Amino acid sequence: MPTPLAVRAVLIDLDGTLLDTVLDLHAAASAMLRDLGRAEVAVESIRSYVGRGIPNLVKRVLAGSMDAADDAAPPPPEALASFKRHYSTENGRNAALFPGVLEGLEALKTLDLPLGVITNKAEAFTLPLLQRTGLFPYFDVIVSGDLLPRPKPDPMPLLWASGRLGVSPVDVLMIGDSVHDFDAGRAAGCHVFLVPYGYNEGRDVRDLACDGIVPTLAEAAQRLIHA
Repeated sequence: MPTPLAVRAVLIDLDGTLLDTVLDLHAAASAMLRDLGRAEVAVESIRSYVGRGIPNLVKRVLAGSMDAADDAAPPPPEALASFKRHYSTENGRNAALFPGVLEGLEALKTLDLPLGVITNKAEAFTLPLLQRTGLFPYFDVIVSGDLLPRPKPDPMPLLWASGRLGVSPVDVLMIGDSVHDFDAGRAAGCHVFLVPYGYNEGRDVRDLACDGIVPTLAEAAQRLIHA
């Protein structure tokens, strides 16, 4: 077992780290495409498209390409409105906790570590999702993608959450599933653990120089002590 990491707070990504939300996103994307008279997309395509917020997800779905998120232009308004309308119904319907999440959250609370969620999902979808899945009470701060001017991979959400929790970012652990979580954590000066099971746009998080790859949130908690 590695030497325990001493931290004073833990920030955790939502989609792909705490919850598998691909089926909800796929249902909303499929309904949007039907509205537009287009063919549906495969679930696995949606899995690779997740990670940079709903507008970028919509652009990728419409283009059938990961590269669509690099285009600064917004998605077509009618497509974005359709997706959001359907997702408001689907959000949380088929979302499932990844193995070890509840055990990990309980263990982190036992360590008396304040917890936060850092997600690029809009607040209108983040809060209902956390409530419908029973995760809302675990968190002391929730930073959605539209709360601040710059979402992940910018460090702003992590710096803001650290301030709200009253701790220095150097004493914070970010747990995520993607290069965006890694980049945000490193830029903020946080420690970073990554889980290997989430949505990293088709890439392997093991290629990133993080502080640890943890198979579950429960194992992440086992590797921590309160500073």
